[in-house]
Amino acid sequence: MSPAITSAANPRIKAVARLRGRRERDRQGLTLIDGVRETLRALQGGATLREAFIDRDLCTGPECSALLERLREEKVPVFEVGRQAFERIAYGDRLGGVVAVAETPVHSLDELVLPPEPLIGIVEGVEKPGNLGALLRTADGAGLNAVIVAESATDLFNPNIIRASLGTVFAVPVSVASTGDVLEWLRRRQIAIIAARVDGSVDYTQADYTGALAIALGSEARGLSDAWAELARASVRVPMHGVADSLNVSVTAAVLFYEALRQRRT
Repeated sequence: MSPAITSAANPRIKAVARLRGRRERDRQGLTLIDGVRETLRALQGGATLREAFIDRDLCTGPECSALLERLREEKVPVFEVGRQAFERIAYGDRLGGVVAVAETPVHSLDELVLPPEPLIGIVEGVEKPGNLGALLRTADGAGLNAVIVAESATDLFNPNIIRASLGTVFAVPVSVASTGDVLEWLRRRQIAIIAARVDGSVDYTQADYTGALAIALGSEARGLSDAWAELARASVRVPMHGVADSLNVSVTAAVLFYEALRQRRT
């Protein structure tokens, strides 16, 4: 471990802090990972870490020790930092005293490696990083083979997405593309579509989720664009018995992903 950095004005600390802004992340092709579990999952998922910053007073316990050992094995430079310097680069509750700088993974549609009958989650136009992160966490739990983000309104490896997904954004195969490219990609591979829509004509439990399938969801503000309904095997709805007409997109994803898992197990 390198000598401790105590000043928040240290040039290295200031450079890391700038990565909180999307423009700087895009310019450098780098992102920030907050937290011990998240950093471990990034390493396990094959991410390339440039450096890591540790607050020794916060980074304690066996999980932190396991992370430090893994960082040593991967030869990632590790800097111990004082509280003032760490607060300059950390976010929120500081998540165990670890902030890592990673190269932003790049995944195209054609790089996705899928089984013969994949189950894919697709989300179009979602703006809130927390919603997308929660959806990725659900996709990981339900065992989806991939998640595709169409017409992304945020950078996929936004630190807030990494946090909300608990690092599963590095575990689930993901890709970003335009709606037109995604639909053409699905058509070429003969992957059927289930479209989640407020005005869907089929109760979600009555749809067929077997075979090669993509479950498509839209943003809470606009929903899915009409192109999805035109090509879908079924447009499904989740019954709403209160005053709201829809669920949070990550909650709807959980309902549909696990219904698909139930049917495919059967």
